[in-house]
Amino acid sequence: MKIGIAQINSIIGDFPGNAKRILAAYRECLEAGAEIVITPELSLAGYPPRDLVFKSQFVPKCLQALDYLAGESREVPLLVGYVARHHPTRPGKPFRNAVAWLERGTILHRVWKTLLPTYDVFDERRYFEPGESCNPIIWNGKRIGLTICEDIWTDDYLQRPFYDRDPVDELSAKGIDLLFNLSASPFHLGKPAQRRVMIGGIARRIHVPVVYCNAVGANDQLVFDGHSLVTGSNGNISAQFPGFRESCRVADPFLTVDNDVVLDACEPAHLYQALVLGLRDYARKCGFTSVCLGLSGGIDSALTAVIAAAALGAENVRGLTMPGPYSSRGSVEDSCALAHNLGIRCDEVSIGESFAALKATLRPLFHGLPEDVTEENMQARIRGLLLMALSNKENHLLLTTGNKSELAVGYCTIYGDMCGGLAVISDLPKSRVYEVARWVNREREIIPWNTINKPPSAELRPDQKDQDTLPPYDILDGILELYVEHHLSPDEIISRGFEEATVLWVQRRVDLNEWKRHQAAPGLRVTSKAFGIGRRMPIVQRFSG
Repeated sequence: MKIGIAQINSIIGDFPGNAKRILAAYRECLEAGAEIVITPELSLAGYPPRDLVFKSQFVPKCLQALDYLAGESREVPLLVGYVARHHPTRPGKPFRNAVAWLERGTILHRVWKTLLPTYDVFDERRYFEPGESCNPIIWNGKRIGLTICEDIWTDDYLQRPFYDRDPVDELSAKGIDLLFNLSASPFHLGKPAQRRVMIGGIARRIHVPVVYCNAVGANDQLVFDGHSLVTGSNGNISAQFPGFRESCRVADPFLTVDNDVVLDACEPAHLYQALVLGLRDYARKCGFTSVCLGLSGGIDSALTAVIAAAALGAENVRGLTMPGPYSSRGSVEDSCALAHNLGIRCDEVSIGESFAALKATLRPLFHGLPEDVTEENMQARIRGLLLMALSNKENHLLLTTGNKSELAVGYCTIYGDMCGGLAVISDLPKSRVYEVARWVNREREIIPWNTINKPPSAELRPDQKDQDTLPPYDILDGILELYVEHHLSPDEIISRGFEEATVLWVQRRVDLNEWKRHQAAPGLRVTSKAFGIGRRMPIVQRFSG
């Protein structure tokens, strides 16, 4: 049996465009001999549609596009993810997360998603009613189990008792020859390998092949990596799709192999590819063709510029280096060297006169008070004003360049270096920034080695270094991972060997700066717990522990 797998990049709410993508993929698979074609979860609507589903015309236009697809896909069955209405006279949520089986010009079967995730970045119970039963679909003598994303994320594998049902077991008990899963599974570091283990385990458990079609592309903060795959009944992976790009291929799930097809699991490469895809889609889907950013000569802005050039082309990246009274000439030279290596434009605009004028304006108000962090932040805010002006004047998307370590503890200036429309590396801890930067330079120098090797500094006061204020980044990142991603208490983190004073300082800084993160630009999620839609902490609270 030849299954066409259409790993496509949908745009939320773009029903005509998504239908066109689906049909193009359908015809490509037909030419390759496909007997059935499957697409990702909510491929027609885009994932996640969130509160758009409540708009009066969203679901009607989705259903209209579905009818159009049914009329245009008559050759072989096409499986399409869409938003369906729940029965209006029954209690429950108004919609379903659904798959339509299109065949011979009509909707032959409709299947509802059974397990609706409501954790981390997911909030599906806000919108959807779960399916009541799981039944195989009989086609060409085969009994096919049809599942949607979370339906296969079982408790046995994840050891999390979120659900009292297992759709895979329900289908297996009724007898199936093949299992399909239409998915929109967002990326975080290690997720592609995790899926392989899980899906291979399911195939071995129920002794049938599994065809897994995952979305690719980025919507807001979420990046979908693709990496669709096919396993034989022995659990070995016989087909592995590429990551971070669209791909349409035909695979035979009944073909068994003795060893898994290899996954390229280089972590710095996955992080880089995810960020490039995330930036490209955020800009493109929001209507931007170019970006601008501040180049400080530091590693964070350098890596952001590299990602931007890869995502949009060097000709569409505008850099601005803005030396101040405490900037070293080396930082400006490093910024210019980076721009030269990338082929991007970089202009130099000093903030010295603006800073002096602003201090003079404020002198009567600050009379008798020593200079402190106020004057440091003023420099960052002057730079933010210049970058916002450039963004406004030339219609660039302004990129912020702060990393996760800084954002976690508030080592960033609100209305200063936090100005912008997208925080590209805000989910990348500083230690990972260095790792990805070195990977970027694996073949030749792109980021100047001086930028990578010199001690990081905001250069807002004489001889300033980050480590004057922050713990060493390897220690800071270790504590942050335990506190933010694993939700451990300070005592539990201290028991892991970290110094008590440092742990308590980090905890307090993370908690105190929640207000600042609420005003930050959206950031691209690449770890298991980003500051964004998957982390909902109150600003006003007094819990400590």
